Amino acid sequence: MTTGLWRRARALIPGGVNSPVRAWKAVGGEEPFFARRGEGAYVEDTEGRRYVDWVMSWGPLVFGHADPEIVEAVQEAAADGTTFGTPTEREVELAEEIVDAVPSVEKVRLVSSGTEAAMSAIRLARGATRRDRILKFAGCYHGHVDALLAEAGSGLATLGLPASPGIPRAAAGDTIVTAYNDIDAAAAAVERYGEGLAAVIVEPIAGNMGVVPPAPGFLEALRALCDASGALLVFDEVITGFRVARGGAQQLYGISPDLTVLGKIAGGGLPLAAFGGRAEIMDELAPSGPVYQAGTLSGNPLATAAALVALRRLRDPEVYRRLEETGAALEAGLSLPGVIVQRVGGMLTAFLNDGPVWNFPSAQGADTERYGELFRHLLEHGVYIAPSQFEAMFVSTAHGPAEVERTIEAARELLGG
Repeated sequence: MTTGLWRRARALIPGGVNSPVRAWKAVGGEEPFFARRGEGAYVEDTEGRRYVDWVMSWGPLVFGHADPEIVEAVQEAAADGTTFGTPTEREVELAEEIVDAVPSVEKVRLVSSGTEAAMSAIRLARGATRRDRILKFAGCYHGHVDALLAEAGSGLATLGLPASPGIPRAAAGDTIVTAYNDIDAAAAAVERYGEGLAAVIVEPIAGNMGVVPPAPGFLEALRALCDASGALLVFDEVITGFRVARGGAQQLYGISPDLTVLGKIAGGGLPLAAFGGRAEIMDELAPSGPVYQAGTLSGNPLATAAALVALRRLRDPEVYRRLEETGAALEAGLSLPGVIVQRVGGMLTAFLNDGPVWNFPSAQGADTERYGELFRHLLEHGVYIAPSQFEAMFVSTAHGPAEVERTIEAARELLGG
């Protein structure tokens, strides 16, 4: 393995990684591989080993690694300058593309990361409503911003407690946490805290406790509760945006939020995210309104170049047909004894569980040790899946029958079926 490089990394970088899940602790791995290059559906490590890649940088690479058209666009953009700190034409073009694609978005602001987008959307919701409290759902992740790293206490709805050292109680004190897919709990929270509730933020399809689709009526209930209370409904579509449909989960389920958070595919594989919504809400942002938000690299020309290529190609329904076809084949093949596969379009999770997963506690009931065995077994057979039971596998157009079959054969060797 890459022991020397791993030793150097741990000496200089906390835990040896720049994002915790990369450390492989959750799957019993001693050290991660270090990627050297990617091509299509494959990633290659520094030792020259190639793996079928179902992580796809955690979702952005809908056309696979090193897509030639995206690479060419980035190279051409870089030749003209890597950053300007002043508006560019591509920023306007990308805003037009997002507004055209996402049903609820009339105006949009570009930022650099999903955390930044979620943080800014929450600030905007608070500024627009002149309220402080936020309702979120256990197991839904909205970046590492202080106010949203909160976990539930006892009862149907409690004020959130910080889920990480370093977060003051006051930062999470206005965050209310209830169970995902529990309409009664959400209604009870709104009844109790509704007058001061600025927003309800939710992953319309949960992707950070593994893939957990919304229960019938759940998103509709959240829309109704927000309408009744005056709170804003915020969809975190960092994962689902442009993946489950061109217009995201809100297009798929026909629910219109007030604000939408976008990332991953929205940047075409480069660091770019966005948040947008109704014009009258977005106009509360500086410089047109009093809610301040800014970013030196927002709308970076390399990122907008990549994003425009990706989003324009996603106008073609054939892309989503291919993602659905490949995802369905992978789902069918991985539905083995003791495995529950939950999928929406081109995102899925194989839970090592005996029954369906519908919220965070049921996800936590999955056999994480067995999942670790599956991860290590697949890796030995040249297949790379998420190094955590609570993440998703991501399908790209570069994946095909050969990659699906290789993955299924290796999984069956361990799990049977």
